[in-house]
Amino acid sequence: MPRRLDWRRDGPRWPHHEHSRFVQAGGLQWHTQWFDGPGAEAPCALLLHGTGASTHSWRALAPLLATRCRVLTLDLPGHAFTGRPAGGMGAPQLSLPGMARAVHGLLRTLDCQPDLVIGHSAGAAIGIRMCLDALIAPRLVVGINAALLPLAGLAGPLFAPAAKLLAATPGVPRLFAWRAREPAVLQRLLQGTGSVLDAEATALYRALVGCPEHAAGALGMMANWDLQTFARDLPRLHTPLLLLAATHDRTVPPAQAHDVLTRLKPPAQARVIELPGLGHLAHEEQPALVASHILAALGEPAPAACA
Repeated sequence: MPRRLDWRRDGPRWPHHEHSRFVQAGGLQWHTQWFDGPGAEAPCALLLHGTGASTHSWRALAPLLATRCRVLTLDLPGHAFTGRPAGGMGAPQLSLPGMARAVHGLLRTLDCQPDLVIGHSAGAAIGIRMCLDALIAPRLVVGINAALLPLAGLAGPLFAPAAKLLAATPGVPRLFAWRAREPAVLQRLLQGTGSVLDAEATALYRALVGCPEHAAGALGMMANWDLQTFARDLPRLHTPLLLLAATHDRTVPPAQAHDVLTRLKPPAQARVIELPGLGHLAHEEQPALVASHILAALGEPAPAACA
């Protein structure tokens, strides 16, 4: 079992590998993918994946957005082909504010100022944290099944300590990766999202979860996540916000999106659009539908593929 993904071995089969660039920023080597879009004057869209995913999760959505925008996707620290920060599981770049600063450092290196930020799950929290900390000033933030609030009930207080314990236990990432490579285990993990994925998507997630370095990055991110503080800061958000909430999401309850709206104060412009019948990975299930909602909110006409 390979400990990490290797670009020379795995890169040629990675979606949109021809758009990939490796960039040094903030002490990390980042894997990025850049879609030029219709030209230099087009708005720039930054896409941030969720915990345990990678650029691959945007493989269908990014080209649709690129008909109207310049699009930047990336692997978050410790995920897929981006390096894991020094300092192990307690590295500052694995916390929510730290990851926001790390992504901002990459944007500065690339001289990129996004007009649109699209985050899936935990990626939405990173984008909003960047806005709250005045690191970026986009016209719009879109959260796809955004994970913005602490877990409800008993699981909430127990989640972070449990994640820290797992992350700090030697051998756990390798054990998780070994188990997750079994088709039945992976299938249960994917079914737990409420989404139905095709064979290509399943194979890509198998490559990711079967990699101990990637598993360690995801565990480290979960262990350092503090949504209690983030939830208290949410009322300070003044960036327009669109939350796309899938009704069959088994990971982030769709009701959470409506709860977020009640916490925001004017002059925040925020709204929720529900996605009937889709799960946590809605942007992989129905990328054209998701693209049409995003471009409409940005004021851009949808391409024919989204009609």
